[in-house]
Amino acid sequence: MKDYASDGNFPQTDASEKLNLTTKLAYGAGDLGPAITANIAVFFMLVFLTNVAGIPAGLAGSILLVGKIWDAVNDPIVGVLTDKTKSRWGRRLPWMFFGAIPFGIFFFLQWIVPANWNVWGLFWYYVLIGVMSQVCYTVVNLPYTAMTPELTQDYDERTRLNSFRFAFSIGGSILSLILAIFIFEKIPNRQQQYLVLAAICGVISVLALYWCVWGVRDRILAFEAKRSQQEEPTPIPIIEQFKIAFSNRPFLFVIGIYLCSWLAVQITASIIPYFVVNCMQLQESDVPKVLIGVQGTALLMLFLWSALSQKVGKKIVYFMGMSLWIIAQIGLFFLQPGQITLMYVMAVMAGFGVSVAYLVPWSMIPDVIELDELETGQRREGIFYGFMVLLQKFGLALGLFLVGMALEASGFQEAVPGESLLPTQPDSALFAIRMAIAPLPTFCLILGLFLTYFYPITKELHAEILLKLKQRKNGE
Repeated sequence: MKDYASDGNFPQTDASEKLNLTTKLAYGAGDLGPAITANIAVFFMLVFLTNVAGIPAGLAGSILLVGKIWDAVNDPIVGVLTDKTKSRWGRRLPWMFFGAIPFGIFFFLQWIVPANWNVWGLFWYYVLIGVMSQVCYTVVNLPYTAMTPELTQDYDERTRLNSFRFAFSIGGSILSLILAIFIFEKIPNRQQQYLVLAAICGVISVLALYWCVWGVRDRILAFEAKRSQQEEPTPIPIIEQFKIAFSNRPFLFVIGIYLCSWLAVQITASIIPYFVVNCMQLQESDVPKVLIGVQGTALLMLFLWSALSQKVGKKIVYFMGMSLWIIAQIGLFFLQPGQITLMYVMAVMAGFGVSVAYLVPWSMIPDVIELDELETGQRREGIFYGFMVLLQKFGLALGLFLVGMALEASGFQEAVPGESLLPTQPDSALFAIRMAIAPLPTFCLILGLFLTYFYPITKELHAEILLKLKQRKNGE
C-alpha cells in the first residue's frame, strides 16, 4: 500500500464527487467475506451444533447467546478504537488489513468437532472459538461499515453505494449456498461437509477483504488527508458519547428498524433448516435451494429498490418490501408436506422484503451521523455504527437463545454424533418450529413498519443538514 503520508501526495478527491465503478466494486467486496461467514453461521450453525456435534438445542442456543453478547460488547470498543486510530493508512484500513487472516482462521475452527469430547467439553470449545471468531469479525467488519460516510456525502450516492455493498453481501450468501448444495451432494459425511464448506468460504472471505482495502485506499486516504488538516476537536468522554448518541432521536428509530428487520431475518434463517427437513419432510440438500430462492430474489430486487427509493423515498420502499414479506411469513405457518411449489413462491416473496432489510436501514445511518456532526461538531462514525450493531446483536442473541430453549422445551431430539440418520421429531417440536418461522418474525416486521412510519429524516431535511455543515466549514 502506497505511503501517502510520507510524501504528502494525497489524491485529490472531493467527498461529494460521484464514485467510480472500481471504487464501488471494491467497497462492495468488503462485505463479501463477512456476509459469507455470517450467513453460513446463521443458516447452519444451530443445526450443525444439534445435528452434527450432538449438543442439546438449549445448550446450542446458549453457545450462540454467549457469542452474540460478546460480539455486541466488543462492537463499541472497536468503534471507539478505530475513531482514535492514527496511522499512515488512516483510521479504518489497518484494522481490516491485519484482521483479515485471523478472521478466516477462527471462522474455520468453529466447524471442527473434537473427537471423544463430552457435551460440556464441546460446549466450552464452541463458546471459546465463537468468542474469538466474533472478535475477529468485528475487527474487520465494523471499520468497513464506518467507511460509508467517508466515501461520499451525497444522499442518493450512499444508497447506490449500499446497493453495491449488499449486492456483494447477498451474492456472497448465494455463492455460499451454491457451494453448500454441491458439497452436500458430493460428500456423504455430514461433518466433512461443513469442514470443506468452511475452508472454502474462509479463503474467499480473506481475499475479498484485501480487495476492498486495496480498491478504496485512495478515496479513504484522501478523506483522511482533508480531515487531518482540520482542527482536531476536543474528545468527548465515552459516557458523554453514549448520552449524545442515544439523545439523537432519528438514531433511535434506525436502531429499532434495523433490530426488527434483522431479528426477523436471522430467526427465520436459523430455523429454516429444521422447517424444510422436519416440517416439509425434504432432504438436507434442499435447504440451500430454498435459501437461494430468498437470497436470489433479494439480490435481483436490490438495485430496483435502490432506484425506486430515489423517486419515492426510503420509507415507502421499506413499506412495500415488508408488506410482501409479512404475507409470505404468515403463509409459511400453514404450509404442509407436498406443497413444494407454494413454498418456493413464498421464498421469493420473502426475498422482496429481505432485500429492503439489507438496503434501507444502512442507508439511513450516514444521515444520522451528519445530524450528530451538525449538533456536536464531531464525526463519530465508529461510535454510531458500534452502538447500532451492539443493540442489534443483543436482540439477536436473545432471540436465538429463546429459539434454542423453545426447541429443547418442546422435546426436540438432537442427533447422535457420527450417526447418519436424524431422529424423528415429536409433534410438539414440529409446532415449535412453525411458531419460530412465522408468528415471531411477523411480529418483528410489523413493529419495524411502525418505527419506519415515524422516522423523521427526509431527503429534504438531509439536504438542509449538509448545507449547514458546508456553511460551517466555510466559516459562514
